[in-house]
Amino acid sequence: MWILFAFGSALFAGLTSILAKCGIKKTDSNVATAVRTVVVLAFSWLMVFITGAQSGIQQTDGKTLLFLILSGLATGASWLCYFRALQLGNINKVVPVDKSSTILTILLALIFLHEALSPVKGMAIILIAAGTYLMIQKKTSGQDTERESGAWLFYAIFSAVFAGLTAILGKIGITGIESNLGTAIRTCVVLVMAWIVVFVTGKQKSIKNIPGKELFFVCLSGVATGASWLCYYKALQEGPASVVVPIDKLSILITIAFSYIVFHEKLTKKSAAGLILIVTGTLAMLIK
Repeated sequence: MWILFAFGSALFAGLTSILAKCGIKKTDSNVATAVRTVVVLAFSWLMVFITGAQSGIQQTDGKTLLFLILSGLATGASWLCYFRALQLGNINKVVPVDKSSTILTILLALIFLHEALSPVKGMAIILIAAGTYLMIQKKTSGQDTERESGAWLFYAIFSAVFAGLTAILGKIGITGIESNLGTAIRTCVVLVMAWIVVFVTGKQKSIKNIPGKELFFVCLSGVATGASWLCYYKALQEGPASVVVPIDKLSILITIAFSYIVFHEKLTKKSAAGLILIVTGTLAMLIK
């Protein structure tokens, strides 16, 4: 069953990007992130009470709490950058850059956690990096209707950087606490950070002006994220992380498939080749 939960996690993670893109056409990305985080927070604490992990709050030590807070700050920064990138750029370009956080995570784990880097993982890093490069290349045709300023790439790169930091900080913080409770605490930090950004930028007044349709999609993206997390941690509970995590990263296939159906975003031959390299590299992570 854990394999089904792992693929369920990938499915909902892939849907998250599409639903979020639908919800930020006119809505400010920071405001959308803050609203969406409220929904994710509800899912996180629902998971805690379902598993009965709430009793572990009193046993949480200072070091664990510190790293969970740092992980939450990194998550919030990653989300803010990611949804800004989605607002500015093409999904088929933004998502591969964000998913390349796998590379940074492995390198940071090698440096700070002293995890081994096998030749297969080294080759996987090269494949993912090469695939990402191919997928973000601009179309050579002048018929491209999307006029990108390049700002999306800046936000997408920082999204990947903060996502990589999230994984490392989260791994350190989660060692002293039940994973569901740790996730819920991290989400509280993300929520506070997201709303601080909204008020600092003076965007709080725009909340009441969010189009109903976009608010609906923003909330749905939060539900999709929550569902992805429920499946992800259930899969991790029953299956090996070395298999669950790479399966979850295959959400890029779901995102690209739905971006074609919903937004009619087509892959160029270079992008298709890049996607194949990314998927091959990701699947190579399954090899010990």
